[in-house]
This record gives sequence, structure tokens and C-alpha cells, in this order.
Amino acid sequence: MELFKYIIIAIIQGITEPLPISSSGHMFLFKTILNTNMFNDLNYEIICNFGSFLAIFIIFRKEIFKLINSFFTYLFNSKKRKETKASFQYCIYLLISTIPVAITGLLLKDFVEDKLYKISILGFAFLITAFILYIVRNIKGQKDDFDITLKDAIIIGLFQAFTILPGISRSGTVLVACLLCKLSRKAALKYTFILYFPVSVGSMILGVNDLINNPNLNALLLPYGLGMIIACIITFFSYEWLSNWVKKGKLAYFSIYCLVLAAFIFIYFR
Repeated sequence: MELFKYIIIAIIQGITEPLPISSSGHMFLFKTILNTNMFNDLNYEIICNFGSFLAIFIIFRKEIFKLINSFFTYLFNSKKRKETKASFQYCIYLLISTIPVAITGLLLKDFVEDKLYKISILGFAFLITAFILYIVRNIKGQKDDFDITLKDAIIIGLFQAFTILPGISRSGTVLVACLLCKLSRKAALKYTFILYFPVSVGSMILGVNDLINNPNLNALLLPYGLGMIIACIITFFSYEWLSNWVKKGKLAYFSIYCLVLAAFIFIYFR
């Protein structure tokens, strides 16, 4: 039964992490509906998040290695700076977009977890997610990957800062910001999910000490390992689904889902 619970969490993580519907919001909702503490294993959430991290890494591995190579080539090989400048700037913009959520997370993480993890706030958060997804449903930007500007990076970063709130989807909010900055749907998807890496790595680093020092770690190797694999596989296919829907301009479907979910919360928990 305990193993089954871990599998449920991994499936929820895998499905909701790439989709613009908030993985943290769904975790909190399921915990509240089931009236259980089964979702309170933060170490397991880190493991499942790592599974999602691996899936996104596999999808974007070529782009990531190319960016890393170009970044260091620009720094240490002056002869190739002209040809690697665009990729170097792209990496810098990714770092700039990460700063606001890093600052917000460090300053407000405890406050958010103590004061804002309430089911009523979750309902409003899903409403906000539904609204922002709906307003960009038909936007077709023309900017390519390297057309992003410093202003765009700052705007995207400020949008991402709000995603520490439960129910505000990180991928959805960043995707909306990218589309509002007139990035093409393909470029918006790429920036959204490559930006996922510094955020995800930061959260994993903060939690790895607790994971290593867990006295029950040996007994949890099976459920943890299984959860990571499940989250990885499902995240991979969930991203493919999102990618196809974004390219076809079907973000409105996710908007409708979040709207229905918000209505359910207000009715069920009134």
C-alpha cells in the first residue's frame, strides 16, 4: 500500500510538471482531498523532481550541451567570440530570468508555505492560471531563440517569481511571459524548459542534505528509485503532449481545465 502511494505521487509529478497546470498545486489538492500526509515526504518530492529533470534534460540535451560549449568557448577562446556571442547572451539571459524567483524563494518560501498553502488561495491561483493561459491562446510571436532581449529576460524572470505560489504553474506562467514577449511558440517552449534547469537544480541542492541524512534511506531505495523512473518516463511523454498542443495553439484547453478545477475547489470546499 505504501509503495502504491509513492507511485501515485510519481504519476502526478510526471503528468503535471511539464504541463501548465501547476504540479505543486495538484500535490496540495490531492493531499487535501484525501486528508492524508502521504505527500509530505519532501525528500521524495525531490527525487520525483529529479526524474522530471532527467526527462527534460533528455529532450533538450543537444541544445543544452551546445549552449554550455558556446558559453565557455566565448569566455576562453577570443577567436570564436563572434560566432558564439548569441549563445553566450542566451545563457546570460537565462541566468537573469532566474534571479527574481531565486530571490523570492529565499525571502518568502517559509511565509508562502506557512500562510498561503490554503485551499481557497489554491482555487484563486488556478483561476489566475486559467486566465493568463486564455489571453495568450492565439498569440503567434515571430522571435527566434536568439532574438530574445534583456528586457524580455527581465519580464520573464518577474513572471516566474510569482510561481512560488501554490497553483501558479511555473511552466505555464513562463510560457505565457515568453509568448507576450513575442517569442515564437517553438522558441517559447525551449526557453521555458531550459529555464527549468537552474530552478530545478537550485531546489535539489537545497534539499540534498536532508535526503542524504535520512535515517530510513536504505529502506526507501525501492520506492524512491521506482518513483524517479516513473516520473521521468511520464514527464517525457507529458512534455511531448504539451509541445504538440502549444504548436497547434491549443493552450485554451489547459485554461479550461484550470477553470474547471478552480470551480471544483470552490464548490467542494465551500
